[in-house]
Amino acid sequence: MQAGLRESQFSSRELVEAVLKCIEQVEPSLHAFLHIASESALEQADEVDRRRTPDDGRSLHGIPIAIKDVLAVEGMPATAGSKIIEGFMPPYTATAVKKLQDAGAIVIGKTNTDEFAMGSSTENSAYGVTHNPWDTSRVPGGSSGGSAAAVAARLVPAALGTDTGGSVRQPASFCGVTGLKPTYGRVSRYGLIAFGSSLDCVGVLARDAEDAAVIFESMAGHDPLDATSVDSSTPGTARRGRCTASSRFARSASALGESLQGMKIGVPKEYFIEGMQAEVQEKTRAAIAQMESLGAEVQEISLPHTEYALDVYYILAPAEASANLARFDGVRYGPRAEADSLWDVFFKTRGEKFGSEVLRRIMLGTYALSAGYYDAYYGQAQKVRTLIKGDFEKSFKQVDLIACPSAPTTAFEIGAHKGDPLSMYLEDVFTLPASLAGVPGISFPVGFDNKGLPIGMQLLAPHFREDALLSATHVYQQVTDWHKQAPDLQISRGRS
Repeated sequence: MQAGLRESQFSSRELVEAVLKCIEQVEPSLHAFLHIASESALEQADEVDRRRTPDDGRSLHGIPIAIKDVLAVEGMPATAGSKIIEGFMPPYTATAVKKLQDAGAIVIGKTNTDEFAMGSSTENSAYGVTHNPWDTSRVPGGSSGGSAAAVAARLVPAALGTDTGGSVRQPASFCGVTGLKPTYGRVSRYGLIAFGSSLDCVGVLARDAEDAAVIFESMAGHDPLDATSVDSSTPGTARRGRCTASSRFARSASALGESLQGMKIGVPKEYFIEGMQAEVQEKTRAAIAQMESLGAEVQEISLPHTEYALDVYYILAPAEASANLARFDGVRYGPRAEADSLWDVFFKTRGEKFGSEVLRRIMLGTYALSAGYYDAYYGQAQKVRTLIKGDFEKSFKQVDLIACPSAPTTAFEIGAHKGDPLSMYLEDVFTLPASLAGVPGISFPVGFDNKGLPIGMQLLAPHFREDALLSATHVYQQVTDWHKQAPDLQISRGRS
């Protein structure tokens, strides 16, 4: 798209019009979007075309992108997939989005999400289910399912998502796209409607590592509006001189690696478990073998506290959600239920407007934080979280990257886990440990199962080593074409 715009093969307006046409044709069967900003996108495109000069070096100049509807964009509704803030129009734009706009990106719309990003299937949205483009009877994963589906269907080249316990990486796996979860604090959370404040990360879903690198590079960096954000220049590029291949990235999307020679990849035995889909294990191991053939040194490692990650996450994340969602009471945001007293307004509004999964997590979190249970649950969970983080720190003294499956299965049918929350929670069993440790991760396609559904593999890196993740994934994608395959949606794509 950048090349076509630079060479005047088409204008930004023509590109946006083509994208809007594709969305119009496919959206009824996918429901990837909650809001489509057609008018403002075309106005932005016209402005880009008027101001374009041959020496404009902005990395996203005139490129349409989509934003998960948990990030504020001024002039567009922000619902977080919930009825409790229906109609809310934020008066500001999230820093991550603003940085992309400053780089020239055009926001095409807001994508569907599990309510307040709580879910693994995008079935929990108060505004309807998003469907997987590879098989519309199946889920796209969650909670960034709308963004993943939009990218997989080639409606947009990239979209922002958020990852609290796997909500970028798991839908990337289910939809056959590339999904990057940065290090906690690497991308500003200002303007993000919070779920779990010590876990939330703004990530990117794109077709491949090269596109993901452009988006990530544009939005990463310190933000004084977010006390947890860090200076993007903080980490080392070549820790102990070991990451020879990944160091070539050097924080530039134009410098992605060409070899894995000398890179050490660890394979944790705890991530290949009973009950996981056989084809997922087979394709993941094949991808690891492919990386070995490209020069990587592969060795088995152990992350012994992995088995506790699910328990820890579903104490800590609901506890933080319980605190964060207390602000939604029918007074300051969204619709309000009528009642005789102020307390009844609170109770009735929250009871009617929050969905069942959100209510479940609020109750779990409130219980874990309550007097008499805080030390037994929340306090203990924080201690085990430290042990999980320690497992990664120890392993990264031996290896540069960790390779494992992104999810235990491919995309499941809509309604398959209805009424069984635990089975749904288990869909994130491979993504939760990295979230608890705050380390970056990337999921990318490595094959298909016998039903033609995508399979994703996950790479994890030390804190702030997104360059290593993007570089290694790019090298793999130069010799494979899984990321180039798209679902057959029978639509005309115009000049885009």
